[in-house]
Amino acid sequence: MSLPNPSKGWHSSTSRLLALYSFLFVAWSSILMGALYFEVSDYLNKLARHSLLQRQHLFSNMQGAQLDAALAASQSFDPRAFDAYGLFDNQFRHLAGQIRQIPPQLDLNGHIHELPDCIDSNDPQLPQDSCDAVAQRTQDGRWLVLVRDNGSLFAVTRIILHALLWGVSLTIIPGIAGWYLLRRRPLRRIRAIQASAEAIVAGDLTRRLPLANRRDELDMLAAIVNAMLERIERLMMEVKGVCDNIAHDLRTPLTRLRAQLYRIQQQAPQDSALSQQLDQAIDETDTLMARFRGLLRISELEDHQRRAGFLQLDPLPLLGELHDFYLPLAEEGLITLQLQTPDELPVLYGDRALLFEAIGNLLSNAIKFTPPGGRVILRASNQQGGTRIELHDSGPGIPESEHEAVFKRFYRAENGQQQNGFGLGLSIVAAIASLHGFDLKVASSELGGACLVLDCRQSKALV
Repeated sequence: MSLPNPSKGWHSSTSRLLALYSFLFVAWSSILMGALYFEVSDYLNKLARHSLLQRQHLFSNMQGAQLDAALAASQSFDPRAFDAYGLFDNQFRHLAGQIRQIPPQLDLNGHIHELPDCIDSNDPQLPQDSCDAVAQRTQDGRWLVLVRDNGSLFAVTRIILHALLWGVSLTIIPGIAGWYLLRRRPLRRIRAIQASAEAIVAGDLTRRLPLANRRDELDMLAAIVNAMLERIERLMMEVKGVCDNIAHDLRTPLTRLRAQLYRIQQQAPQDSALSQQLDQAIDETDTLMARFRGLLRISELEDHQRRAGFLQLDPLPLLGELHDFYLPLAEEGLITLQLQTPDELPVLYGDRALLFEAIGNLLSNAIKFTPPGGRVILRASNQQGGTRIELHDSGPGIPESEHEAVFKRFYRAENGQQQNGFGLGLSIVAAIASLHGFDLKVASSELGGACLVLDCRQSKALV
């Protein structure tokens, strides 16, 4: 059983929380800078209008030469040409100032107006974009046009806008870098926890989830799971010990019982009713002893310390020996046994004797349940870099509802009740497969019967 891979990219909770925090931070910074931008813009706009209003009020009290001198002097105090003026006679002919004609969209009502296109002129000293302008009649009957360029306002607001863009950029870049760096450590810990969990799922209940001694949420969860594992391991060992002790302790009295029954049988008259009853008692005793041996065998296989003797082996010679070993048994039952393998298979990591026993049990079952004239195929293939072994037969098959149950101890399929057996063969195969980290499952065969599949791809924790 394989565990799901850790979440990657935006799927992990750490990545989502960091992304949400970065988004909220950037959004709030943008709102703050935007509010500052509009506040400063509005303030500068009011300040510009107030400055133009003061000039208008100042010049409205002057006339004649005094007005001309004041207008000329105002230009000397405005080296950046933010302010401009135009003086016209009562026929709107130009008299003085940079503005040589009254803007056509300007109302001559003495009120300040904002003009989108201020002055149509090639003079770079004159306002070209939007501006505030006012036209009023002087005390001597002339027309005075005052203009305040909004370019100074836009220069300040552009500085604020650039600062906003730089601030957002310098927030996003460290945010992305921090997101990448901060999510790596939790993912490393999750992968370490996953590796330990895979070993536990494979049957090694002595493994524990790693702790980082940080006392954070992951450490708390790992400590809780470790406490559960310790309790489960203790209970499993107690149950296993009781079962093993019962099976072990009963073997001796059963052996003595069989010996006594055998001695009594030897003394009883042949072909008598007593002799037949003794034969049946001896057979039942042999059945009990075989079942206890099977239970002890499964218990032995479930001890994962046997992995210490695992070696790398080539499955092709092993499969060839199995075919040769069971071929006479198949021919005796008038069954065709075929071996189908490629020229090369990935190596296996395990115990050769146990694998011979497991695949041999599968072959023996397939031959036992296949009627005379049927076929059994032992097939091996390379599946995604791992060896896949399949046993096909043309027997009655296994109903889909029993695909999982057949691996339980003492379970026998309904169509196999007439066959001899104790229901422990597939349990032993399942224990060997679990010991090796292999996947064992039942499927439907192309021959019409059952197909037992042994997927020999192992997790890294076992190799």
